[in-house]
Amino acid sequence: MKRMLPILTAVLILAACSPKAKDPLQCSELPDIYPDYISVTIPVGIAPLDFVLNGAQGLDVKVEAPDGTILESRGKGATRFSERRWATMLEKAAGDSLKVSVCGLFEGKWKAFKSFPIHVSKDGIDYGLTYRLLEPGYEIYSHMGIYERELSSYGQRAILENTQFDGCVNCHSFNHNDPRRMSLHIRGSHGATLLTEEREITAYNTKTDSTLGFCVYPYWHPSGKYIAYSTNNTRQGFHVQEDKLIEVFDLDSDLQVYDIENNVVITAPQIKQKGIWESFPAFSPDGRTLFFTSAIQIEIPGELPQSKYNLLKVSFDPDTGTIGKDMEMLVDAASIGKSISFPKPSYDGRYIMYTLCDYGTFPIWHHESDLWLLDLETGQTRPLDEVNSEDTDSYHNWSSNGRWFVFSSRRDDGLFTRLYIAHFDENGVAGKPFMLPQRDPGNYYENLFRSYNVPEFVTSPVPFDRIRAQKAIDSKDRVPFGFRWSD
Repeated sequence: MKRMLPILTAVLILAACSPKAKDPLQCSELPDIYPDYISVTIPVGIAPLDFVLNGAQGLDVKVEAPDGTILESRGKGATRFSERRWATMLEKAAGDSLKVSVCGLFEGKWKAFKSFPIHVSKDGIDYGLTYRLLEPGYEIYSHMGIYERELSSYGQRAILENTQFDGCVNCHSFNHNDPRRMSLHIRGSHGATLLTEEREITAYNTKTDSTLGFCVYPYWHPSGKYIAYSTNNTRQGFHVQEDKLIEVFDLDSDLQVYDIENNVVITAPQIKQKGIWESFPAFSPDGRTLFFTSAIQIEIPGELPQSKYNLLKVSFDPDTGTIGKDMEMLVDAASIGKSISFPKPSYDGRYIMYTLCDYGTFPIWHHESDLWLLDLETGQTRPLDEVNSEDTDSYHNWSSNGRWFVFSSRRDDGLFTRLYIAHFDENGVAGKPFMLPQRDPGNYYENLFRSYNVPEFVTSPVPFDRIRAQKAIDSKDRVPFGFRWSD
């Protein structure tokens, strides 16, 4: 009992030191908080939206639910809401809004800001996200990995890191957010494409004598029987302008569809045209259409600003694995001097979200990159002004119910890519995006010298065996792909 007394005393002292607003000066402006969670729309299953009040020496925050339930946080840094009580409050507020009141201590005086809402949607969200975290290295493979984040908490775990082998890990993809089957690409001296079935892992050599190179940029067929890949001869160069650091581009690229059951890669002249670059394939939700981007080949690097990718589609017969000849232009971006990357169909088949930039095929390094939305029923396309910023907005993916999407953006500091999530309603309108929540977000993001890359929703934890994967990567054994032309 005596050993417990000092601990108990320390807890009481900490509680007593927590600042509480006394007779604050009332003001009409909204608080300057980081991240900006003012008037965002969030799902029930999201971790507490802790934030910092910029410039304050102390803060006193009250969150009130429609039923009168109150959640408070006081301290000298960021808020620290209870995960359990936050989750209970969100469940009660579903379909309504929380009211957030913020008081800040500035130079010894308390200031009460205008309260703001956080809208709580009834639309559920998937279990978590997977993404790559990588350092800003260009010439060598720096520390990187694929990680999984549980959205209802701050829990993050490594799925696979390149500290386990010599090389680069990238291009992970799931079938409609189902984590039980994954395609994962490894570059370097141990290069391979890993395909997983639950915890079983097989390493493939995806290059054949009849194709350009290894498989990249995967997209699963909804049946799980096929994966569409591009094969790209990719290079990088460096700018001398102050506002640009690096440029990544293709010297050549084609499309192909991998038949998993028969272990053959299928292609056709119409998606492997000489003088044409095809990239970023994506199947429609019914599996009968293959969307992709396409550009006329130009001289690299001299004519790179003239590299303009359009959005096209071609039919696909999943019963025979046949690629159609009926190609159709969906968005002629080149006609307006722009270029398309990352077409991602919504799982209800109504929309395609894509990234639009001035040129090329690697928009993450382009500050002008924005998200656009194509309505496949009307044929109309528009910028997603609800979520776009003045800096890079790029790679994106849909939740399994289509009511949320995640995207990567450099809006935070112009250098590092962070993740944002936005609601997407039944009318095709997006809500204000919110940054992926972190505990003590100011310190977390200020000290995170790695960028988020290729975010993907998953409906449950990824059943991936890191040790088995390491053995498969280190082994020289690779299963070769067969090849056939489409009928």
